[in-house]
Amino acid sequence: MAVTRTSRRTARTTTSPGTTSAAPPAPGPTGHPLLGSALDLRRDPLGTFVRAQREYGDVVRVAAGPPGLRTVMYCVFSPEGAQQVLATQATNFRKDNVFYEEIRQTAGNGLLTSQDDDYLRQRRLIQPLFTKKRVDSYATAITQEAEAMAERWRDRPEVDVVQETDRLALRTVARVLFGTDVEAAVDVVRANFPVVSAYITGRAYSPLRLPRTWPTPSNRRAQAATREVYEVCDRIIATRRSNGTGTEHEGEDLLSLLSWARNDEDGSLDATELRDQVLVFLLAGHETTATSLTFALHLLACHPEAQARAHKEVAALPPDEPYTATTMDQLPYLTMVLKETMRLYPAAPLMGRRAVAETEIDGHIIPAGADVLISPWVTHRHPAHWDTPDRFDPDRFTPARESARHRYAWLPFGGGPRACIGRHFSMLESVLALAVLLREYNLETPDKDIPVTAAVTLQAAGEARVRLRARR
Repeated sequence: MAVTRTSRRTARTTTSPGTTSAAPPAPGPTGHPLLGSALDLRRDPLGTFVRAQREYGDVVRVAAGPPGLRTVMYCVFSPEGAQQVLATQATNFRKDNVFYEEIRQTAGNGLLTSQDDDYLRQRRLIQPLFTKKRVDSYATAITQEAEAMAERWRDRPEVDVVQETDRLALRTVARVLFGTDVEAAVDVVRANFPVVSAYITGRAYSPLRLPRTWPTPSNRRAQAATREVYEVCDRIIATRRSNGTGTEHEGEDLLSLLSWARNDEDGSLDATELRDQVLVFLLAGHETTATSLTFALHLLACHPEAQARAHKEVAALPPDEPYTATTMDQLPYLTMVLKETMRLYPAAPLMGRRAVAETEIDGHIIPAGADVLISPWVTHRHPAHWDTPDRFDPDRFTPARESARHRYAWLPFGGGPRACIGRHFSMLESVLALAVLLREYNLETPDKDIPVTAAVTLQAAGEARVRLRARR
């Protein structure tokens, strides 16, 4: 079937929200007569979006599902368009779509999903807890958890880094959140979060969503899993608050600080709001970092020359000195490895919004009420911004090359007023954990390609085996 191609370098004219424009509607694939692009999206959603950008340009209309249940989304692939949606016109693109509503219904109305006054209030209360100085104080906990994992690897010829990094990232964020209560939470969260995540994804992508109150097997499994996670969080929160004396709790873990976060304008977080924030941090804070660590280890194992450079950099660190936040400043190449990993495997490969008013992006009209999709997976492979985009090349992130690139050509943490509050924590944790593991091991892999799937976050579809060779 012949397709009509549009230029990928369309004029960057825009109109203000609500302004009528003579710009043409967005092009897109016709797909199956009955199902549209539903089958392609089910088989390979990320590959489908990459092909859509190559064939139709930077704004593509994709329809999926049968008539009457059809979903229509407007995919925005250029860095300029992403900046418009996430930053310069952020108030016109809200988190009102089905995906965020499913997260909201399951994990509460925390910082990831809240909007308007709720979001501003939460952000004002929580932002002081994520200053660079505060986050840097967690470096010891990060390093100790990574060292414990490296010790568990002793005498093991190979490991599945998917499972190992998930455990590491969950233990680390739970330790930062709960302090000495980490063991009470980790097993419950690890057993139940996959069920919750699969439930959210399944409902978000389904054209027909049955009421949550119906006693279907899926609803019952999700309710049981959610209930167990809620109970452990509520129990820890209640214990922590009962130990309070009306002034800030002695503990330096994040839950203690959240419990006593307050100001004259916003008051403080009640128990339900506390749990909602904890669930967001557990969900987003561990799955995203686990994804980055999984693929960083895999890519280093696949590229011995990059691994050798990283080993040399780690070996140059002062021997027998504990890693701290300042250690990250001494690891510029390893930081570049991580950034290139996050380009190829962004933990949030898709970001959804809903347009309030009609808007023009990259020369095409986005209708009022339309679902809009930003795809870091596609933007990070945009041929106008990345040479040989599928090649692993950490040197793309030298300071000179970074400064010459559009600031939204790389957006693993989103952007604008809703950019990820935990960006520095994620970078610090990932770089220090990689440094600990590379200090101890050489890595090899028999698997050059790892299939991925887009759920709440990007995930490896199966194992990622890495062979270990002790360095000392």
